[in-house]
Amino acid sequence: MEIKPIAYICTDFKEKFGIPRQAGRVPELTGRIVFEQEFRNSEALRGIEKFSHIWLIFDFSESHRENWSPTVRPPRLGGNQRVGVFASRSPFRPNPIGLSCVRLEGIQNGELIVSGVDLLDHTPILDIKPYLPYTDSHPEACGSYGEAMRNHHLEVNFPEHLLAVVPEEKQKAVIACLADDPRPSYQDDPDRIYSMRFLEFDIHFRVGQNQLTVTGMDY
Repeated sequence: MEIKPIAYICTDFKEKFGIPRQAGRVPELTGRIVFEQEFRNSEALRGIEKFSHIWLIFDFSESHRENWSPTVRPPRLGGNQRVGVFASRSPFRPNPIGLSCVRLEGIQNGELIVSGVDLLDHTPILDIKPYLPYTDSHPEACGSYGEAMRNHHLEVNFPEHLLAVVPEEKQKAVIACLADDPRPSYQDDPDRIYSMRFLEFDIHFRVGQNQLTVTGMDY
């Protein structure tokens, strides 16, 4: 079997830390899907604009390993409890393939503009399929341990003089990413300084009593 990327996605994340754990968690995050030359054909996109959402099948390109483990430790379980790899969305899988549902915002110069992304910049896209609400949505479904942090958000204190350095059109997105709590679930040290890479910025912050405070930025 030979599978090759049809495209790659451009996003604001150059490192894995801080990327939303699931697609749609941060609707403000946008991305551009740029097709490889072989697949840069407008006919291949005919009719896609009639769908509000699409599935992205992608390669966890930064998670390739020669060996795989039958169990993993999901961050949402504190990083200490193991579950089967097929009962998780871990990138460390026998075949490191991911699946994300994103909103299709439009088409510009043959590129797809999407929002609610949860992918690292330049992630290879293996395929694209339309999202069908009547078959792909199951409101009655049980999400097991994934439901525990569903409504968890932090209050973000981002000093105005630091926020002003971020391009205005990206400010809501970076605040929403911080509010989604990028820390591993098993870390809760109010004195620890974390660093999240967003665009060309290294954003430093600490978290205490459900409030995240940005303490500095490097750029």
